Amino acid sequence: MRASRLLALLATSMLAHPAYADEGMWTFDNFPAAKVKATYGVTIDQAWLDKVRGAAVRLSGGCSASVVGARGLVLTNNHCVAECAQDLSSKGNDLYIQGIVTARPEEERKCPGMQGEILEGITDVTAQVRKAGDGLAGAALIQARTAAIGAIEVQGCAQSPATLRCQVVDLYHGGQYKLYRYRKYADVRLVFSPGVPTAFFGGDPDNFNFPRYALDAAFVRLYENDKPAATPQHLRWNPMAPKAGEPVFVAGNPGGTDRQLTVAQLERQRDRTLPLTLLRMAELRGRLIQFGAESDEHRRLAQDLLFGIENGYKVYFGRLFALNDAAFLADKRAQEAALRAKAGIGDAPWQQIAGAQAQAERLYLDYSYIAGGPMGSSLFGYARALVRAGSERAKPAAQRLPGFADSQLPLLEKQILDATPVSPELEQLTLTFWLSKAREYLSSDGAGTRLLLGKDSPETLGAALSRSRLGDPAYRKQLWEGGSAAITASDDPLIVFARRIDPEARRLQAAWNDTVTGPTVAASEQIAQARFAAFGDSLYPDATFTLRLSYGKIAGWNERGSAVPPFTTFAGLYARATGQAPFKLDPRWVAAKDRLNPNTIFDISTTNDIIGGNSGSPLINAKAEVIGAVFDGNIHSLGGNYGYDPATNRAISVSAAAVSEALRKVYGATALADELGS
Repeated sequence: MRASRLLALLATSMLAHPAYADEGMWTFDNFPAAKVKATYGVTIDQAWLDKVRGAAVRLSGGCSASVVGARGLVLTNNHCVAECAQDLSSKGNDLYIQGIVTARPEEERKCPGMQGEILEGITDVTAQVRKAGDGLAGAALIQARTAAIGAIEVQGCAQSPATLRCQVVDLYHGGQYKLYRYRKYADVRLVFSPGVPTAFFGGDPDNFNFPRYALDAAFVRLYENDKPAATPQHLRWNPMAPKAGEPVFVAGNPGGTDRQLTVAQLERQRDRTLPLTLLRMAELRGRLIQFGAESDEHRRLAQDLLFGIENGYKVYFGRLFALNDAAFLADKRAQEAALRAKAGIGDAPWQQIAGAQAQAERLYLDYSYIAGGPMGSSLFGYARALVRAGSERAKPAAQRLPGFADSQLPLLEKQILDATPVSPELEQLTLTFWLSKAREYLSSDGAGTRLLLGKDSPETLGAALSRSRLGDPAYRKQLWEGGSAAITASDDPLIVFARRIDPEARRLQAAWNDTVTGPTVAASEQIAQARFAAFGDSLYPDATFTLRLSYGKIAGWNERGSAVPPFTTFAGLYARATGQAPFKLDPRWVAAKDRLNPNTIFDISTTNDIIGGNSGSPLINAKAEVIGAVFDGNIHSLGGNYGYDPATNRAISVSAAAVSEALRKVYGATALADELGS
């Protein structure tokens, strides 16, 4: 990544004007329409924004999507439904690999734990949230804010809690608080998936690279009352070939960026959290590969988790690479110094955040392993959620932990109770790995290790915990409905374990809130207010997995002196295929070769500013028509967590033209293709 160029541009941008060309993940109530008009000659009025907002979908699994049909039909990425396909698979019926093509509504199957949400409105609640923290600090500030936010969310959706979800969003790190009100769809069903070999053609070697030849597209459907939802305000599907230089927009839910963090916060990511996360991911990846090599069934069981670990490893490596560039951090320091000089609030807020990083360093390992938990364990997630829900639901709303407000309980209940298959063998692997790493990092004699292991070895305890009955949704329902009494009476090994470590996990969370989160929130709000005084809302906020709109154009870039074109075609797919994984074609594509137009545009490179969470976002033209679905960024975009470089940062999408051609000529999904054109 060209880190020095990136930060030089950012430093110039900060001091001279708020955002570089095509930069920004803008909220829908503060989109720079005038700038887009001046840059691209495109008029984005309120009607255009309302139309796109009303068809943009947030999926609870961490992805984006868009409504593209009148009967609840939704476009997203295949990797956004891969977990659903994995959950719907069984031994000898691997939908994750082979995909699914439905022809009738009765063939569409519910995705466990998945919820779709469409943003209906945004309300400023900054004054209410800030008032709740007046005169408070540390953990008391966090508790008061949590209680106030919970009350605002309940009140905001009081007219229809069964169909609405409200969420208070922190923007600009405390600069603003907005209430986002969503129409929710708790019944989401899988309609079409091409399978991972086609959607992720090129595998990990091609991930975050370009050119790409991936049909990373899938369709789900929103249901209400066991019938397809009526969605007359959907976006029109446009399968015509896009053109280089064409202005395009991305409406989605970027998961999170750290562009407005202080240098002290970035240095801690560089020195502690990213290296340790990468070490854990690398070793877990190796164990999963070994596990998958033991049998075809083990490969099937581990494949989705392995994909997530490999993808995350590449993301975090890209971030660490950016932060390890001396010029990158030097320019960040220059930006910070310029803001301090302009803000006129002294150094105290930055010093307070730096002090909080020192406290985070002191708590991090115990907090990570005990208050955090294992990567990839569904059973542990169920156990902790049930143990905490048992006590938190019995408390007044104002006294509950974050995550257990009345506004949050319906989705939590759905995720706990939906029938999702659990593999005891895979659980044993992830639990044992977590416990072994805890012993390694906390030391054999550490209090945290003694709490977790007692006198057991990681292998013995991991095996015992994996025999939990929490894989049975009926048992989870019994515990959820039985509340605290049922949790206390349970002799399930993982419930017993979660009960035992929960007091210390809560203590660590409280200490973290008191010494890290609380001081950081208070200081960040002072910095945000100073930034507002300097620039107003002409800056966009860091991403928060809430709806944003970015703008740009279809364009390639220059890589080491060579031009990278913005398009790939079907012809390129067949030229790239080797017959060996991960460049092996699905037999359906081999059979369809002579039926396909080789010049069909497959994947597209654009200058849109995106980040993880934008997966599945519609790529939209100036007429608010869907011409593709974002599924990736290029390798240079991995540093986009910290800034945007217009010379090299690119979003990668699969084209609507490729999807339509494939539906008709590869998969025989004529009814679905016709529905897109209606």
